[in-house]
Amino acid sequence: MQQESQRDARPLDARQICLRLGAIGAIVLFSGAAFAYVGGWLDPQRLTPDRVVDALEANSGVHPGFRRNHAKGVCVTGHFESSGAAHALSAAAVFAAGNTPVTGRLALPGGNPYAPDSSVPIRSFALQFTSPNGEQWRTGMNSMPVFPLSTPQAFYDQQLAARPDPKTGKPDPRRMQAFFAAHPEAAPFLAWARTARPSASYATESYFGLNAFYFEDARGKRQPVRWRLAPLDAGPAPAAQPGHDADYLQSDLQQRLAQGPLRWRLLVTLGAADDSTRDATRQWPADRPTVDAGTVVITGSAPQDTGPCRDVNYDPTVLPPGIAISDDPLLAARSAAYAASYERRTHEGPPRRAAAPSLATEPEHAP
Repeated sequence: MQQESQRDARPLDARQICLRLGAIGAIVLFSGAAFAYVGGWLDPQRLTPDRVVDALEANSGVHPGFRRNHAKGVCVTGHFESSGAAHALSAAAVFAAGNTPVTGRLALPGGNPYAPDSSVPIRSFALQFTSPNGEQWRTGMNSMPVFPLSTPQAFYDQQLAARPDPKTGKPDPRRMQAFFAAHPEAAPFLAWARTARPSASYATESYFGLNAFYFEDARGKRQPVRWRLAPLDAGPAPAAQPGHDADYLQSDLQQRLAQGPLRWRLLVTLGAADDSTRDATRQWPADRPTVDAGTVVITGSAPQDTGPCRDVNYDPTVLPPGIAISDDPLLAARSAAYAASYERRTHEGPPRRAAAPSLATEPEHAP
């Protein structure tokens, strides 16, 4: 075990990085999903939301009733305790002092609902806030601090590069290397990926919104923002190992909830006039002001096939008055691709569990 720990602590070599990048290629594709013609980027005859979802299915297989990405997850419920500090920046009711119910989903990237929890280093957290006046805010966040690519065509090409080789069931490292060599904007993401390790708990992760939005106050003044969730009162979890149970994240979540609620601070970063709002590969400078908008409190969980998150489409463009989309082309395209996936899975009915495929034949990545 000591030798395993020492080996796991060493930086990954180029081949391992490329395989890992293939493993998390789906979240790069679908979380951004900037391949639809919505927003006017691409000819709809060449690339549509349905073709994006087709590509996900080609890489992961079709699992009826499941999401085409983030297929493995768990519903969570709770509320948001607003501090009131963000209400001067946004007229959204969710930021007024008080509590707002939330329905959320913690999940893994990828289209395989049977993937081991240690197979990828990214976890995701989607939330739906529903205010008493009926306003809804939906957001999807991921545990990587920066997005890899910035153009629709690059996202689609990345998915093609990550397609498993029929002979090995894994992405071709040379093809992945060539792809990223042609996309220098991915350098910050690659630097993160070199040392990223899957944690053993959802509760200890920070989750980043990645895309920019605008807050609008009662007078219509706009402020560019990005947001993230930072865990409260959660000590760091050990790094997950391949020997962990395939479903240890859900077990850990249930054990922690049995001891009390889980909490994350909702931190809103305020962008300056010259900070890019359309390029998710570029982080804003670390000295930008941050507002503590309040605390997300999770008090319960439920299986995703019967829980309250099952029929929620966590479309990030579902926003209340007081929050608006930016010029980031990923946002409209995410909305379109999510809708295509939602239509397919809801027509198929609730998720139908089948015997998990043998790990000996399952591709190493499951986008």
